[in-house]
Formats: sequence, C-alpha cells, structure tokens
Amino acid sequence: MGGTFDPPHHAHLALAAAAHTELLLDRVIFVPAGDPWRKRDRDVSPAGARLEMVLAAVAPFSWAEVSSVEVDRTGASFTAETLEALVGPDEDWWFILGADALADMAGWYEPAQIIERARLAVARRPDFDGPLVTDALREAVPDIERSIDILDMPLMEISATEIRRRVR
Repeated sequence: MGGTFDPPHHAHLALAAAAHTELLLDRVIFVPAGDPWRKRDRDVSPAGARLEMVLAAVAPFSWAEVSSVEVDRTGASFTAETLEALVGPDEDWWFILGADALADMAGWYEPAQIIERARLAVARRPDFDGPLVTDALREAVPDIERSIDILDMPLMEISATEIRRRVR
C-alpha cells in the first residue's frame, strides 16, 4: 500500500485491514513515498517524518509492515520501480489504492508495469464520484478491469488534506 501518508490516518488503516481480510493477504506492506512527484505542486512533510508516522500507526497490527524502499531511494518515487524491487518470482501481490488514485493512474509512470506485477485492490472514496476506470487509463492499460478487485469497506469521511487543513 503506497502513499504519501501526510499524515497517515484511520482510513489508511481501514483500507489496509479490508484488503488483508478480504483478499486473505499474509501481510500488508505500507510504503511511504520518498519523493511523491505527482504532488510537487504542494507542501509535503519530510519523508523521514512521514515514515516515522507510518511506523507508529501500524505498530499495533501484526499483519502490517513498513518498507522504506522509496524513502531510501534518491529521486522520484515510482510505484512501478517499487514493485519491481519488492515483488519476487511466483508471488501474488496486490497494490492497494483508492478510487481517486486509480482514476489518476493513466498519468503515473509506467502503469502497465504496475499491472504486470500486481493486481489492484481498490476502495471507493466518499469524496470521489468519477468513473472507476477512465478512458485514458483503459488506453494506457487495456483490459485493466480484469486486474481490479473492489474492496468492501465503510466509506470514511477523512482525508490527509482535511487533517492538515484542521491542524493549520
């Protein structure tokens, strides 16, 4: 489960728990983005601080781990490269994300490579009413629908953006 996690919150944990339970996953690995290139137009907390927050957030869950692979890497954080580093041969992996991130995936670096390495576990968000799969994503990754598992989880009215706004 990749993300900026600025800050991590209950919806991130609920999403991970839903994926863990519904997909019968051995573990869920949280991967905080080191340099979230898609958010360069925003202020983002330092990667080390976000990594520490994620470590604290998942500590109570025996099925959760944290990887610093993107924080340790220099340069932009690309999901395709992260999955290449993490996924071993003959392993079944899911990349866990929200519907809003899926709708944006056509603009990601090498989205077809992501699908080659992992299925997508997707959760709907209460603040997202767009199509789950856009025409641009379908063009970038034909038949992407075959690689998507929809997670059944409660819609939670929380976002890192709203948390940061309230803190300010």
